Amino acid sequence: MEAGPYLAQTTQAGAPVELDGVSLSLPSAAGPVQILRDLNFRVESGERVAVTGPSGSGKSSLISVAAGLELPTAGAVRLFGQDLSKLDEDGRARLRRGRVSLVFQSFHLLPNMTAVENIAAPLEIAGRRDAAEVARAWLDRVGLAARGRHYPHQLSGGEQQRIALARALAPRPALLFADEPTGNLDAANAALVADLMFDLVVETGAALVLVTHDAVLAKRADRQVVLGDGRTVAAA
Repeated sequence: MEAGPYLAQTTQAGAPVELDGVSLSLPSAAGPVQILRDLNFRVESGERVAVTGPSGSGKSSLISVAAGLELPTAGAVRLFGQDLSKLDEDGRARLRRGRVSLVFQSFHLLPNMTAVENIAAPLEIAGRRDAAEVARAWLDRVGLAARGRHYPHQLSGGEQQRIALARALAPRPALLFADEPTGNLDAANAALVADLMFDLVVETGAALVLVTHDAVLAKRADRQVVLGDGRTVAAA
């Protein structure tokens, strides 16, 4: 029997994500810039980890490398036990599909799609025949059932981020990356989105890697990792 709309996929092999001795350098006009330096990082199934640190410390780059969007210059990255260096770009995309979701500060909704169509999009790509039904259930879960036919430009920032969160979790991923998900929101909407995000990852069982500057939000995670100059400088 197929899992319900709020149950995460739980059949993945290995920890959701592991970084072993990862370094990342990127080219610039002045020469290579070292972004990550011999970084070790691991998240267990269902665990919620906050990544904090000053701007430029490598937080967003950690997500890019951990999700396989960027390949490291040294070290190993494994998603669900799979070594990403052994996969090409298409292979990494296939590995992420339905298992890994991302939420960004800037929402990244498709402007020519309604709210419900945005949520349904990844389900349709995965071939789900019930994509529209599941999308409507998630729209209701994030408190926006009445906004399903609205386009992104007709929604507030807080509403757009709630749609983005529903879209990310509708496929029941085992791992959610959230990069400053409340960074563009006012205090009231930030609190609403944060509450919703933590409630939903608990309900779905998804592991969460949360990049944030918000110390209060970070304290809600099971543990915190603090980056500085591309390295782990503290962990709790």
